[in-house]
Amino acid sequence: MTNRIEALRRERGIRQEDLAQALGVSRQTVISLEKGKYNPSLALAFRLARYFGVAIEAIFDDADEASAQGGKQA
Repeated sequence: MTNRIEALRRERGIRQEDLAQALGVSRQTVISLEKGKYNPSLALAFRLARYFGVAIEAIFDDADEASAQGGKQA
């Protein structure tokens, strides 16, 4: 799953540390999210969407997973 967390954060001039604090997670979690090494819980995905003021779909794209599953989406 790809995401736009880093792009959204940079567009708004937000530091990783500040985003982490606002979301109630560690800076390492933000780094892992941005690098695509960690998929957030549904609750964290909603917090990210609310924080940036966008829909979850505007942050996360599961196209990679869908193509890996032969185009089927859950």
